[in-house]
Amino acid sequence: MNEVEIKDNSFLRQFETRVDGHLAKIEYSSQERKVFLTKLVIPEEIEKEGFKEDFIKSVLQVIQQNNQRVVPTSPQIAGFLRKNRQYKEMLPVGIRI
Repeated sequence: MNEVEIKDNSFLRQFETRVDGHLAKIEYSSQERKVFLTKLVIPEEIEKEGFKEDFIKSVLQVIQQNNQRVVPTSPQIAGFLRKNRQYKEMLPVGIRI
């Protein structure tokens, strides 16, 4: 995994990173100890092989370091969690994907 530097822009409620002058972001909303990942936006110019997975993994690390749970409402992020079962413990009790 390539480490992606993540900025938590709490004002815009999004995790973001800049690559070659382009902004990739995952929009979120927070409630109690849960982070709802609602939308993944990666510009075509930086949609290179493996970037999306590295970006999502880096965002999940930030969430995990904050001792929060993740609720994927974005189909792309839910699909990533389905394929990468090691993140299953980050889901709140009762949430299945």
